[in-house]
Amino acid sequence: MKHILLTLALIVMYKSSNAQNWLNTTEYPFHSNYLTTEHGKLHFIDEGKGEVILFVHGTPTWSFLYRNYIKALSGTYRCIALDHIGFGLSDKPKNFAGTPQEHAKNLNLLIEHLNLKNITLVVHDFGGPIGLAYAIANPENVKRIVMFNTWLWETENDKDAQKINKILHSWLGNYLYLNTNFSPSVLLKKAFYNKKHLSKNIHKQYKKPFPNKGSRYGLLNIGKSLIGSSDWYGQLWKQADAIKDKPVLILWGEKDDFIKKDNLEKWKSFFSKDSTYAFEAGHFVQEEKTEETIETINNWLKNSSIR
Repeated sequence: MKHILLTLALIVMYKSSNAQNWLNTTEYPFHSNYLTTEHGKLHFIDEGKGEVILFVHGTPTWSFLYRNYIKALSGTYRCIALDHIGFGLSDKPKNFAGTPQEHAKNLNLLIEHLNLKNITLVVHDFGGPIGLAYAIANPENVKRIVMFNTWLWETENDKDAQKINKILHSWLGNYLYLNTNFSPSVLLKKAFYNKKHLSKNIHKQYKKPFPNKGSRYGLLNIGKSLIGSSDWYGQLWKQADAIKDKPVLILWGEKDDFIKKDNLEKWKSFFSKDSTYAFEAGHFVQEEKTEETIETINNWLKNSSIR
């Protein structure tokens, strides 16, 4: 009996240790940390020491999107990046609502858990409203903001968003998202302006966190929140004067077919202290213009600290 129990224990340990054997630890050489929430374990990385930089991703990405930024900046700054519940190396419960509002609550929990102060907030895609919700509610604790392609206003009247919403609420959309891993497999690649910047090995790191139907509800739920959470975005936008005068660095992919350039113009007309750089890139500027944007961020952080 003891031999049987020992064998079973070894099998469990083996499966656990190989649950993420797809992870490229050369590209992502970070120590994993977990925060237990009511919806499951939230994965995050915490690298380096110094002023806090907090990276917030959107869909269908995870903290892997910021790997090169963390490698470059963690020698000078404390770099923290989470995986939202339902994404990356975090748990993927089927019954989690998965709205940006719920992700924002988890982000708040992580900030409180780590007692983060004087934060530089880096946001992208759905990570915009998720991260900026914290900044708007706690402006005294956010020093500055780095922003990739994102939004913070009502979406219900946006024609492109309406098309996506219609598909996601159809039988076909649900089938594609849950049964074919459509979001990271197809949509992510389509969002690149220059597809050469997405190698098979890197693409694999975005597809593998979602190995089966049960792991993909987070993708579907946040997709449906593009319009489903429109009222919440609108409320945040009405309160956004709380961050209007923050130092803001905007790094924008001007070839983005999802969050288009008119959104950039809206941001530029809103912030009073923005530095804006546009790149010939699609939605994932972090992958297409890695070196250029790291250099820009590094210089901007140094200069904004001097002021």
